Amino acid sequence: MSASMPLQTVQAIYAAFGRGDIPALLEHLHADVRWRFIGDAAAPYSREVQGHDGVMGWFGDIAKADQVQAFEPREFLVGPDNVTVIGWERTVALPGGRPFECEWVHVWKLRAGKVASFFGMFDTEAAGRARAS
Repeated sequence: MSASMPLQTVQAIYAAFGRGDIPALLEHLHADVRWRFIGDAAAPYSREVQGHDGVMGWFGDIAKADQVQAFEPREFLVGPDNVTVIGWERTVALPGGRPFECEWVHVWKLRAGKVASFFGMFDTEAAGRARAS
């Protein structure tokens, strides 16, 4: 696999997310993809899921818990079968409507041109403060 293939795949995933096109995003994932995210304890998406149905549900949990206002992948660190992305977001925690801004890190591992695993985490303190009553 060329070094540009993992980067192109991950950039296509972010583009699909930016359009709100989760089915297009799923096309870039293996059917048995392992998807894990670490966030604040109150976020329903702070968990691990597997497979396309699990990832679809995970994105549904984001829509219920957060209103993402800005989402910026800023730095791409590319390896032969992986991409680590450092980014930033501005989000409103639902239902309270309190905003937070934070940096995040995503690690994508690919197998045969598709994502085999995803690991993400963000500033749990900023998100937790926004969700606190």
